[in-house]
Amino acid sequence: MARVLYLDCFSGISGDMLLGACLDAGLPLDDLRAALGSLAVEELSIGSERVLRAGIAATRFVVAGQDDAQVQTQSRVHGHAHGHEHTHGHAHGGTVSGGHRSLPEIFALVDRSALTAGGKARVRELFQRLAETEAAIHQMPVEQVHLHEVGALDSIVDIVGAVFAMEWMGADQVICSPLNVGGGMVESAHGLIPVPAPATVRLLEGAPIYSGTIQRELVTPTGALLATSYATSFGPIPAMTLTRVGYGAGTRDNPGTPNVLRVLVGETVDAAEGDRVVVIECEIDDMNPQLFGAAMDQLYAAGALDVFYAPVQMKKNRPGTLLTVIGAPNRRQALTDVVFRETTTIGVRHIEMARQCLRRDWATVTTSVGDVRIKQAWHHGHIVNAVPEFDDCARLAAAHQVAVKEVQSLALRAYARTEGSRS
Repeated sequence: MARVLYLDCFSGISGDMLLGACLDAGLPLDDLRAALGSLAVEELSIGSERVLRAGIAATRFVVAGQDDAQVQTQSRVHGHAHGHEHTHGHAHGGTVSGGHRSLPEIFALVDRSALTAGGKARVRELFQRLAETEAAIHQMPVEQVHLHEVGALDSIVDIVGAVFAMEWMGADQVICSPLNVGGGMVESAHGLIPVPAPATVRLLEGAPIYSGTIQRELVTPTGALLATSYATSFGPIPAMTLTRVGYGAGTRDNPGTPNVLRVLVGETVDAAEGDRVVVIECEIDDMNPQLFGAAMDQLYAAGALDVFYAPVQMKKNRPGTLLTVIGAPNRRQALTDVVFRETTTIGVRHIEMARQCLRRDWATVTTSVGDVRIKQAWHHGHIVNAVPEFDDCARLAAAHQVAVKEVQSLALRAYARTEGSRS
C-alpha cells in the first residue's frame, strides 16, 4: 500500500494554512521549530493555536515578530487577512521581518535551517521557480530579481516549514483538488491587481482552478507554488483508507464557508478495489503492416500500460486489426493523439473501467549461470505466482550458449530452494 496525502483546497491554500493542516494532522510543533533551526530564533516567534472557522475546529500556524506578536495576533483575530500571508502582500497587522531579498540571500537563510540536505535542495528549487516566475512577469533576468512579499522572513519560514512538514508526512502520492482561487482585486507592492495575482496564475499553469462566491484572494503565490510542486495529480478524493485528517485555518472566519485547508492522509486501497484505467480502441483495415510496430512503440513511450492487436473481420467482409490501448485515465488524450498520428484510423472510442491487479515485487536468485530476477505476485499476503524475468534469462542464455528455457528452469529451482529455506 502507498501513503496518500490529499490537499482539499475548497477554500484555497497558502503556506501557513498548509502548515496548520499538517500540525492538525499530527506534525509536532517542537519538531517543526527544530527543523527551522536558527532561521527564526531571534526575529520571529513560531506557534500555533486552535480556532473555529464556520464551526469547524482548525489549527492556525502563527508567525510573528517577538516585539509585535500581540499586535500581529490581534490583527489576525479581527480578520484582516485570509491567512498570515494570504493576500498578495503576505504580511498583515505590521509586516513581519519584511524586505526584498535576492536568491543568494534567501539561500543563505535556508542554510541556517536544520532541514536535511534533500530538504534544503527542495527549498532552493522552490525559490528558484518563484524567481523565474517573477522574472518572466517583470521581463528581467533572474539574477536581478528581488523577491518582495515571498522574500519576507515569515514567508520563507512558511516554505521551509512546509518542506519539512511534507517530508515528515512521508506521502508516496500527493493529490490536490481543483483550487478555489477566489476573485476580485487585491493590494500588492505594485498596486491593485486582479485575483488570482499574476505570479499565482503563472504558478498554477496546468492545474484545475475555479472561482467561487468569495471574492478575495484564496490562493497565494506560496500556496500555488507548494500545491503545484508537490501534487503528483489533481482530481477528486482517491480511494483510500483514511488514517488522519487535518484542518489548517486562515485568519478570516468567513460565514457559511470554512476558511480552512483540509488535508486527508491515508493508505491506498488494494488495487483490486481501487485502480482505474482507460481503454482506447479502434479498428484499422487500410494501414501498412510495417507501421503497427512503430505505433506500438510510440504508445508505450507515451505512457501506455498495455497495447495489443487482434485480427477482426470488418464491414464489407474485409480483414482488419483491432487496436486496444490501456492506460491511466489522465493519459487518455496523449494516447489518443498518438493513435491518430501513428495510424490511419479516423476515430477511436474509449471507456474508463476498474482494473484488478495483484501487488508485485522482485526477488533475485543466483544460478550457476548468473543472477536472475523473479517477479513475485501477492494476494492476501501470500505469493501466488513467481516468474523469472525473461530478459535476464535470454541474456544469460546467450552468454552461456544454452537454451532460454534451461535458464528459466535453473532460476525456478533456485527460487524454490530460497523460499523453502525461509519456510
